[in-house]
Amino acid sequence: MAAADLGTAEWERSKITNQDINLLKKLGISKKPKAVCFPSEESYPTPPMGYRPMMKELFRIGAQFIGYRDYASKTEEKLAEVNERANTLAQKLEQSEEARKKAESDAVQARREADKAKADAAGVEDLRKRLHDAETSLSEHITAQSAREEAILKRLRSQNRRFVSKTSQEFELEDPDNDPLLDAVSFLEFHGTEAREGIDQAKAGLSRLFPYFFPKKEEPATFLALAKCFNPPEDLGLKMRHENMKVAVESTVALVADSQQTIDWAKVGDTEQIEQAKWRSLIKAAKLNTKKILSYLGIKPSSTPSSSRPEV
Repeated sequence: MAAADLGTAEWERSKITNQDINLLKKLGISKKPKAVCFPSEESYPTPPMGYRPMMKELFRIGAQFIGYRDYASKTEEKLAEVNERANTLAQKLEQSEEARKKAESDAVQARREADKAKADAAGVEDLRKRLHDAETSLSEHITAQSAREEAILKRLRSQNRRFVSKTSQEFELEDPDNDPLLDAVSFLEFHGTEAREGIDQAKAGLSRLFPYFFPKKEEPATFLALAKCFNPPEDLGLKMRHENMKVAVESTVALVADSQQTIDWAKVGDTEQIEQAKWRSLIKAAKLNTKKILSYLGIKPSSTPSSSRPEV
């Protein structure tokens, strides 16, 4: 039917069926058992009391549907905005999570670097302490070494002075080291060389004299023991002289006895009244005869005049 004929045309009876009513109930539009009443064969609807024409309700539902459609469109727009904001927030949350993880990683790395820095600082402090201890120990060692060298130098100089006092021989260095300790050692070497040469000469001389002074003893093996033999409490020179004089007197008496001459030996042995000058004169006069006697005894006389004093 055309739109222009709606106001003048008669309404046809509704063709709704019980199946349609059941569908309305199923859809929840009609809930009561007698919510829908079939109209009669009338052009203008005159529903009973309490009922409304179905078309009016459909118009209301249609009008609501238009509003719902606009609301749904706006809701979709809002939902799209919400989804966009949710996506933005999710992206920001993801970025924030990455930033948090990066911050945690940076914090862990920073803690590691801090721990390493602390360990390095502790190592540096320990190294500084060890270096300080080493410097202190080196300083103490240098001080002790200087004191030790000074004590050694003092002892070397003392030994050198003792050598000079014993040998009366002083030395000068031709090429000094300009080091007091080394120069003192050089002086000691000179004195040591002199002492060794002197000991060698003295040992040779004492070994040669030993059989004459100690004919019944064995010569010691060391120089010190040999030297001590020649430095007893008694005077070895005087003892040897007495022994020689005893041998000489005994030899003279033997020679006189062999000549069968009569001599008053008591008077000959009385030398207390002889003066020193007279004694020397008698010795000198007897020298011509003693040469023959000494030659007979196998002794080669010395050319030096005798200065013997009268000893009995």
